[in-house]
Amino acid sequence: MSAEGTWDLSISTPVGTVKAVAEFRYADGVLVGSARGAGEEVTLSDVLLEDGRLTWKQAVTRPMRLNLTFALTLDGDTLTSKAGRLPASKVTGRRRALPAVAAQ
Repeated sequence: MSAEGTWDLSISTPVGTVKAVAEFRYADGVLVGSARGAGEEVTLSDVLLEDGRLTWKQAVTRPMRLNLTFALTLDGDTLTSKAGRLPASKVTGRRRALPAVAAQ
């Protein structure tokens, strides 16, 4: 199972639902990623896929300055779980389909 690709995320927070896009890929054998949403783009740190569990950390400044930790269950093209604390937020995600390549 791979987490590579572009993911549309929906994060239910106490201040409303935040839509974000996360991208994961392997670089030199290491899973790396970035996310964009709420008007900013950030690099993800400590990205790890282990036993169907995708985890990462990120710092955001909008809607407020926060350090977030995500731990989501990967099942095919879906992600589900909670992120953050006090209170934790519900997170869901769907991997975007790869664009079709025209036959030559």
